[in-house]
Amino acid sequence: MTASTTASESTVAGSAASTRDLLLAFAAVYLVWGSTYLAIRFGVETIPPFLLGGIRFLAAGVILAVVSRRRGAPVPKPAEWKAASISGVFMVAGGNGLVCWAAQYVPSGLTALLVATVPLWLVAIARLGPDREPTSPLEIAGLVLGLGGVVLLVSSSGADIGIRGASANQVVAGALVVVGASISWAIGSMYNRRAALPQPPLYGTALTMVAGGLILLLVGLVAGEFGRLSLGDVSLRSWLSLIYLAAMGSIVAFSAYMWLLRNVRPAAAGTYAYVNPVVALFLGWWLADEAFTLPMLAGTVIIVAGVVLVQRGRAPKGGPRPATVRAPASR
Repeated sequence: MTASTTASESTVAGSAASTRDLLLAFAAVYLVWGSTYLAIRFGVETIPPFLLGGIRFLAAGVILAVVSRRRGAPVPKPAEWKAASISGVFMVAGGNGLVCWAAQYVPSGLTALLVATVPLWLVAIARLGPDREPTSPLEIAGLVLGLGGVVLLVSSSGADIGIRGASANQVVAGALVVVGASISWAIGSMYNRRAALPQPPLYGTALTMVAGGLILLLVGLVAGEFGRLSLGDVSLRSWLSLIYLAAMGSIVAFSAYMWLLRNVRPAAAGTYAYVNPVVALFLGWWLADEAFTLPMLAGTVIIVAGVVLVQRGRAPKGGPRPATVRAPASR
C-alpha cells in the first residue's frame, strides 16, 4: 500500500466521520427538541409545572457548569452572574416555565407551533427595540403572515383540541401564555447579544440554566407547588420525562446545536424551527392521541411560510448581519 493510498483512505474516513457527526447532530436537534414538548406534557401530569422546569434546568445547568469548570472556565464574576440571571428570567423562567404551565391545558403539537413563531418576534423586537435594525420587505411579509397564523391557531383553540379535562377558556388562555413565552424567549435572545455572559458560550448557557432553574423553583415555592408535590404520586412516565428533558433536551441537543453553529451555516442550523413543530405534531398524535384539525394544519403552513420569509429576508447581502435567532435552550 502506497503512502498516497493511505492518505486517500484517511481523507475518505475523515469525510465519513464528519458526515456521521453532522447526521447525529441534526438528528439530536430535530428529533430531541421536537420531542421535548410531549415530554413536558407527560412531565406535568404528576409534577407541578414550575418545579418540573426548575429541577430540569438546575440539574442540567450544574452538570454543564461543572464540565466547563473542569475544562478551565474561570469562576464567574458578579456582573456575569447578573447577566445570567436576567437571561434566566426571560429565557428559562419565561420562555420555558410558561410553556410548562400551559402544557397542563394545551396539546404539545399546538405548543410547538406557537413556539415556532420565535423568529417572528425576534424580527419585531429588532425593529422596534433599542437596536432599530432595518427590516426588509420579506421580513415584514413573513411577520404579518406568521402572526396571522398565530391568530388562526389561538382563535380555533378550544376544549375539543385541548388536554382532556381542560375547558375551552383554559386552552385559549394556555395558548396565549405560550405566545407570551415565545415573546419572553425572544426578548432574552436579544438581551444576550450584548450581555456580559461568561465564556465560552456553553458556560454562559450553563449559568443561565442554573439561574433560571433557581428562579423557577422560587416561583414554584410561591405558587405552593412544593405543598402539592407528592413524590409517591409521581408517575414513572413523569420521572422518565424529567430525566429525558434534563439529559437529552438541555444537555445533548443543545450541545449538538452549538456544535452545528461552528460547522454549518447558521441558516442550516436554524432549520430546527421548521422541523420541530412537525415532529411534535406527529408524536402528539401518535403517542398522546392529540387532535390535529384543519385549522391547525392551516396554521402550520402559514407560520412555517412566515418563518421561511423572515429567514430569507435576513439573509446577508454584502456582508454578515447580526444573528438574531438563538438556540432554544428552553426546549
